[in-house]
Order: sequence, then C-alpha cells, then structure tokens
Amino acid sequence: MLQKLDNGGVVMPPKARRPRRRAWWAAGVLLVAAAGGTGYYFYGRDTGATTSQFATAPVVKGDLEQSVTALGTIKPKTYVDVGTQVSGQLRKISVEIGDTVKKGDLLAQIDPTVYQTRVLGDQAQLDNLRAQLAQQRAQLDLDKLRDNRASRLLSSQAGSQDTADAAAATVRIGEAKIQALEAQIKQTQATLDGDVANLGYTKIFAPIDGVVVSTSATEGQTLNANQTAPIVLRLADLDTMQVWAQVAEADIPKVKVGMQVYFTTLGMPDRRFHAKVVQILPTPDTVNDVVLYNVLIDVPNAERLLMTSMSAQVFFMLGNAKDALLVPAAAVRPAARGARREARNEATVRVLVDGKPEVRQVKLGLASRSQIQITEGLKEGEQVITSADPAAQQANRPPMPPRLF
Repeated sequence: MLQKLDNGGVVMPPKARRPRRRAWWAAGVLLVAAAGGTGYYFYGRDTGATTSQFATAPVVKGDLEQSVTALGTIKPKTYVDVGTQVSGQLRKISVEIGDTVKKGDLLAQIDPTVYQTRVLGDQAQLDNLRAQLAQQRAQLDLDKLRDNRASRLLSSQAGSQDTADAAAATVRIGEAKIQALEAQIKQTQATLDGDVANLGYTKIFAPIDGVVVSTSATEGQTLNANQTAPIVLRLADLDTMQVWAQVAEADIPKVKVGMQVYFTTLGMPDRRFHAKVVQILPTPDTVNDVVLYNVLIDVPNAERLLMTSMSAQVFFMLGNAKDALLVPAAAVRPAARGARREARNEATVRVLVDGKPEVRQVKLGLASRSQIQITEGLKEGEQVITSADPAAQQANRPPMPPRLF
C-alpha cells in the first residue's frame, strides 16, 4: 500500500522480507521429512516380518548318514620287492610288467659262472680231504697193529719199552690226524653248501602268487649285493587292496577297528566300495603342521578295478538313520542361554505358523553337513525358517544417523 508524504512524495514498502522467511521454513520442513523417513527405514518399520520375507523349507522324511571323511591312497595289501642275494650281471628277466605268476615261478637269472666255479672248487677240495681221511684211517689201522705187536713183545720180554711207547704214540697221532681231517671236511662242506646256495640264488623265483607291478633293473645290468640287496622287480597280490586313509587328530577318536566304511575313487565317483577298518597306526604323520593318523582298510579286489596309488575319498560310518525327520542345517539354532538344557542335543528352530514365526524347542539326532535329524519337536510337512532371525539382525543394526537440524 502506497503512502503519501506531506511534501507530495511517495514512500515504497520494505523489500520482500516475508518471502525469505518462507523459504527457510520450507527447507526446514524438507529436512525434517528426510530425517523422519530415514529413521522409519532403519528403526520405525514393524519387526514382525511377513511370510514373503522368510526363506523356508519343509520338514521331510529320509535317510541320513553321519560320517567322518578322509582322503586315502590305495595300495596292495601284500607285496614283495624281489631282489637278488648275489652280485653279478642280470642275464635274463623272464617276466614283464602285468604278468601273473605263481609262487616258485622263475622271474630272473644272474650270470652263474663265478658261483659254478666256486662250487666245483669246493667239491674238488672236499674230495681231496676225504681221500686224505681214507689214507689216514688206513695208516691208523697199521699203527694199531704195530702197537699190538710191540705190546706182546714187551710182555714176553722180547721187545723194548721204547719200541712199545713209540708204537702207542704213533696210534694217538694217527687218531688226531683223522680228527683234523674230519674237521676240515666239515668246514669245506659248509663252504660248499654256501656256494651251492649262492649258485641257486642266481635264479630268482617268485616268493608269492601275484602280479608283476614294476621292474627296477634291466637285462645286462650288473647288480652289486655286497651292501644292499638290489631290487629287480615288485610283485604284488592285487586280489586284496588296502586303503591308507589319513584321518585328522580331531576325528581319530571317533574311528574304531571294525568300523564300517565306504569309499569312492576319482575314476568311479558313483560306485561305493564297502569295507572295514582293520588297523589304526599309532604313529602319525605331520603334514604342514597338521597331525594325520593312518587308518588301514582292507577291501577285496576280485574285479581288479582298484589299482595301486589310486586316490580314495573315505567315509567312516558313525551312524545312520532310516526314514527320519530331516531339516536343513541352516534352520537349527542353539538353545537359548537361559533355557534349561538337559542334553547337548537340544536346539531351537523357527516354524512358520499362520504366516508368523514360532520358536520351537527340538531334540537333535544325527547330523551331516547339510541336514540334521529331528527326534522331537517337529512333524513332517511343517515349514521351518532357514533365513536369518530378524531379532538377530535388529541387534546388529548400525547406529542411528545424526540429526541434520
């Protein structure tokens, strides 16, 4: 509204103060609305979730196995590294890798020339000693006759005492020579027996029934057996294999001799080989600071499907349940701290009832990596919640953002 002055001039109103105040008020309202929306998003929403916000799974019936797993290596249960007991050139190998042999079959032969000559020399020396023994025995018989004659002459006073004493001494000397020759014959016979044995060792025979799985020497190679027995080949019984499973020290108390196990191989992952634990070796192996105990498992191999050095995934059966109530492992929660817990197998699950979660106390049975057996507290077909607990999420929410005004 214009105002007139006495002098006829016009006075204008003050410049727009009211519009500036309105702008500040509008900005404040917007900030309040934004803060309120943020607070509602983080804290003001209803903690009671709807059915669509839960991941659920039904309680089903099925079979469950609880087991301890380990990695293992397959080896022949019985094998022999066949070597040579004598030195010499390997003249011939009579078998090849993969051949099946019987106990006593000829496998290889060392050049026998040196050992044959030793046997011949020992035999000649033995014959010589025996001839000397025969000669000495004949001489002893003659010395005994002379001793008897000297004794008769002395008794009839027709001979001298010196002659009789000399004849008696000669008999005793002859007997001693015979004893020495007999001892030499025994010594030579022992040497001959040893050389005959060494000659026999030039032929290498199979000590067991089995299959030739590897060879370590070639024909024409010179083998020196003076320090260690050189290995010519390995013979193994492939009808019975043995799994060497390495079990961690945390699981070894659960494994017992006689326990049922099954294992699979990389080449046959869908086939289970069933067996039993036969031995737990008391001395462990330490691999990268991990203590592993070797558990031995015998398994028949009539089909020859299992081969040396195959890898095996071994499952030690701790228990199994048939037609049991099963839930996913993600649905099971530890029992509340304040609740009375009569046993370690008590826990809780959340069950969806009429669209709302209901906490229920349950008792657990066997467990695998993905499923857990429920012995009490649930029925088949009920829906258990596998998603995270909203109450736990509420406890882990971030703090309220600072106010902007």
